[in-house]
Amino acid sequence: MTQTDLNDYKYIIIPKKFDAFKRVNQYQTSTFIKHLFIKNGFEAVYEDEMPIELQEDRCLGLLVGLQDDSSMFSTKVALALKDCRSQEVFTTIQGKSRLKEYTASYNEAIKGAFTSLDNLDYRYSGASTKSEPVTVSFKNDVKILEENTKTTSELNANQDPMVQQKATLEEQSYKDLRPVESNITKKIESGQETIQQVATKEEQSYESRQPVSSNISKADMNSTKRTSDINEAKDIWYAQELTNGYQLVDSTPKIRMKLFESSVQGVYHAKMDNKNGMVYTKNGKWFFEYYQGGNLMTKELNIKF
Repeated sequence: MTQTDLNDYKYIIIPKKFDAFKRVNQYQTSTFIKHLFIKNGFEAVYEDEMPIELQEDRCLGLLVGLQDDSSMFSTKVALALKDCRSQEVFTTIQGKSRLKEYTASYNEAIKGAFTSLDNLDYRYSGASTKSEPVTVSFKNDVKILEENTKTTSELNANQDPMVQQKATLEEQSYKDLRPVESNITKKIESGQETIQQVATKEEQSYESRQPVSSNISKADMNSTKRTSDINEAKDIWYAQELTNGYQLVDSTPKIRMKLFESSVQGVYHAKMDNKNGMVYTKNGKWFFEYYQGGNLMTKELNIKF
């Protein structure tokens, strides 16, 4: 594939979980690959955060796949870019690493794979990759409708006149209609006794519903007290990569927090102002835990990697 071919695509689409892994962003692969694509001049987006124009024309982007051929002693990965028809249009070289720590090893191998893109001066050309629109013809549709209407009229003419129905704007006439006999049905629905009378022309219809006592009791709010104070994240903090972790900055930009890698995946030692604690991910969200006055405090963070 040539550089010109890459220039035909406006977006690079990054999955948040690659097929080779069990967890979202395992070993920070998704965030790191997105970071490297942006560093190389591409407009990279996550698969579930695509802009409107990409949702409407999926052929504007290339989907990233990660080919993992790692073994017990080394990490080996390559990246494959596929178009909207799932055709593989570009594959990087295989990056390798022998580092023992998984996150560091995958990062080093991915960097090696990206050397295939380092010398490409990518610039989106604006070439359209959208497929030709489908032309729908309505020729002869009116004629067919007239024929169908005629056929229906002929069928009505052959029906028994005692069961025909005639309707105009001023009147309606019905034949062969029998009065409905009244009956009373009794049934039990969702713990309630329902008595319903089916109406005739002369009778009324009513329902009688008797309330049933509920066994649902109000929850004791005091039983759910926690020693931690959970605050919802409001401001977006952007992660900037450091040698041994990240620094989180706001839109000012101002450095709000520093994260330092730990031996546990998805857990960082954290420092913010005069507070020291840890930052971890849980159910797709990030949290900062620290002690204040002997109490464990928890603050939700809105981090964009």
